[in-house]
Amino acid sequence: MFGVGYLQRLGRAMMLPMTVLPAAAVFILLSRLPLDALGWLKGQELLYAAGIEIFQYVPFVFAVGIALAMSGQTAAAGMAALTGMFIFQAVTHAYDPDGVQSSMFAGAVIGIASSWSHDRFKSVQLPEFLQFFGGSRFVPLFMSGFSLLFACLMIFTGESIRNFAESSGTIVISAGGFGIFLYGFLHRILVAFGLHHLLNHLFWFQIGQYQSPDGSVYFGDLPRFFAGDPTAGGFMAGLFPTMMFALPAIAFAIIHEAREDLKPKTRKQFRIAALSSFLTGITEPIEFAFLFVAPYLFLVHALISGGIMWVVYELGIRHGFTFSAGAIEFIVNMPLATKGWLLLPIGIVVGIVYYVLFRWSIRRFQLTTPGREDATKLDDWAGDIPYRAPLILQALGGKENMVRLEACITRLRLTLEDDDRKVDVQALRHLGAAGVIRLGNGHVQVVFGTYSELIREEIHKLLQQDVQQVQFHAPVQGRMIPLEEVDDPIFAQRLVGRGVAFIPDKGELVAPVKGKVIHIHPSLHAIGLQTENGLEVLLHVGIDTSSMQGNGFAALVKLGDDVSPGQPLLRFHLPTLKQHAKSLATPMVITNSDIVKTWRFAPYKSVKKGQAAVMSVVVHERENKGAGK
Repeated sequence: MFGVGYLQRLGRAMMLPMTVLPAAAVFILLSRLPLDALGWLKGQELLYAAGIEIFQYVPFVFAVGIALAMSGQTAAAGMAALTGMFIFQAVTHAYDPDGVQSSMFAGAVIGIASSWSHDRFKSVQLPEFLQFFGGSRFVPLFMSGFSLLFACLMIFTGESIRNFAESSGTIVISAGGFGIFLYGFLHRILVAFGLHHLLNHLFWFQIGQYQSPDGSVYFGDLPRFFAGDPTAGGFMAGLFPTMMFALPAIAFAIIHEAREDLKPKTRKQFRIAALSSFLTGITEPIEFAFLFVAPYLFLVHALISGGIMWVVYELGIRHGFTFSAGAIEFIVNMPLATKGWLLLPIGIVVGIVYYVLFRWSIRRFQLTTPGREDATKLDDWAGDIPYRAPLILQALGGKENMVRLEACITRLRLTLEDDDRKVDVQALRHLGAAGVIRLGNGHVQVVFGTYSELIREEIHKLLQQDVQQVQFHAPVQGRMIPLEEVDDPIFAQRLVGRGVAFIPDKGELVAPVKGKVIHIHPSLHAIGLQTENGLEVLLHVGIDTSSMQGNGFAALVKLGDDVSPGQPLLRFHLPTLKQHAKSLATPMVITNSDIVKTWRFAPYKSVKKGQAAVMSVVVHERENKGAGK
């Protein structure tokens, strides 16, 4: 239950309640404006109360947010968590108003317990006269009892836990700059696994305690900073130079080292990524551009990031944010910062160092960063998401392989039945993924940048539909091209059928779909398949190859054979084909295309033999019904 997959779900869940915190920062900023001069006499007081109250009730927000995120946005789990927090606060306050407080720890425990109880009891059956309280209605009842017991436990152990937390915080803070460095280093390393939110939760919401002049108590670097603690902000300030300057510098290094023919596209994509990092602190699209091609460089990046945080801390700079260390929050929260303006010259120096380091590394070690290879990882396809979603689903192994589908800001977080044999990493990268991370036991992360949530929504729609997609794999290794580019009007004008074509660079043809061999041309250059949906698929190796009379071809199947995707169909001698054929173009067309309802094609790029998700079609319902009789 509590493996890496569970931890990545918990990390994602902790991001949901953090979306509330920027509102608090804005209210506090506005409360510092001279609203009295504008005639709003109580304006400053009201705005400050609105902002600071959000931080006061952050444990409640986190309890509900974690419960909702971990239970699939189930209202019963969220209501149970909120009820549990009310009970916890009421019981602890009744026992001793100055004793145990509603902390982030309590909120996290109750949120996790609510999601667990929902998964455990959502289908529970009680005796008939009590069944009204069965199922999901039992969850709030269970959490009421759990919260009462948890509150009593905290009352009797609270003093020991408080002393332990304070001593732990003292140890971390007493480590000084090295403790900050260690946090900064681990923060960047854990970004690669999507587990950095767990580390942030500890340092931003647990370590350190501050009591405001009105007697309110705040825990963690982030709430303490916004409550006015002058010592807070050490675990946040050093992230501004990295997110506002270092990562954009890497983006520009990637742009300037891109191939000239791919530079316009790379420039467009990475300028957007650089701007996102600078303004909002979303860095994964840039970091994943080099994480997989140069993991040692990512390690250097993590070490430097930790070092930056150490330097910032030693200079006495304190700054903070509610969501991420981008320029927007840098400006908004500047009135609360200490020496915050020093982050700008530090950031400029950091940006120059990163730009020189990464441009030299890309050139020196010939790193295949985006723009230096044929398949650029960040593709311009914001409006293309509904079109590509079925292909992405196929590359993940299809509906039957999907156990759990979630997304955070920059990545899909998945639990799959089989993450080794059914996930086609090459196809996912072909479709725009910046990287694929396997965490074991079926847990997989696919980085699509800020489009991830939109992709999740489209895939979720597909999972709800009772429509069977017919998915096609690449029949050869080579380059996929539009059918219209084939040097033969019969294929280019779709007189034979509709589909795509490939320029092979190896002499083997494999089955693109599951089906039956219904035709083998006497000269062996063409093979016909029929799928169980009734689609008739023609694979034609080369143009004007019938005149070769089978020379250079060898069939590996016979009429009537059942074949599966990736199974070899025939081999051909590529040098002979180059010498005698008009073109190497190998069309893959559906000859009875009138029964196809919708078509989807992957980007026209280089593909591997047997690569999934190069084409997807949906057959008309009447054909599906007929097939089922």
